[in-house]
Amino acid sequence: MSFFTIGHRGVMAAEPENTLRSFLRAEREGLDGIELDLHLSKDGELVVMHDETLDRTTDGSGPIADQELRQLKRLDAGLGERIPTFGEVLDAVGPTLPIQAEIKDVAAARSLAKVLTDRDLLGRVSVLSFHDVALSEIHSLLPQARTVLVAGASAHRDDFVGRAQKVGSTLVSVDLRQLNRAIAEKCVAAGIDVMAWTVNDESDLALARTLGLVGCVTDQPDMKRLVEATT
Repeated sequence: MSFFTIGHRGVMAAEPENTLRSFLRAEREGLDGIELDLHLSKDGELVVMHDETLDRTTDGSGPIADQELRQLKRLDAGLGERIPTFGEVLDAVGPTLPIQAEIKDVAAARSLAKVLTDRDLLGRVSVLSFHDVALSEIHSLLPQARTVLVAGASAHRDDFVGRAQKVGSTLVSVDLRQLNRAIAEKCVAAGIDVMAWTVNDESDLALARTLGLVGCVTDQPDMKRLVEATT
């Protein structure tokens, strides 16, 4: 695969983010994988949502961590969709579709490691996070797991490559607006591939390719077709 495309929270430009509807749309559109975000409910269930609180993407309010799964399931996450659990996403999409699971709540790391082990998902699921401690815990529990350090402006710091190496990441995901050739070349020299978020149009794609990136996260359902048309 010369340049891979990952659906950001499904295809959030076209469907309610982090819903089964959005993930299934990404799969139908031919994207090479999906990205999703994980938090723990009050009763310890891995639920798929980006924010710590319910306010922006549902008709509920307050922290996710204050609600049990049965309460979360009553909420509308957009167009009548319900907040999915990680297990429900795994069951809904094709059994080989690659998944990038981003840990938003550090406490979710141990629960995610258990699911990856129980369901034999180490070859299919990559674990992402901005939080070094979450990736370090995954790496200690599952040394063979694929971890991806996510960065915005912190990619400019001198310790960025060392951080990635310490948590076992051979791929990093960096905000396209923060990326430059120096960062990309420093990573590649250390044996670390670089992908970007969020690539949404032809100019973004051209920049990603100029920087020698291996892939991208996108909000757009037609990004895979754009990649193929501009190869």
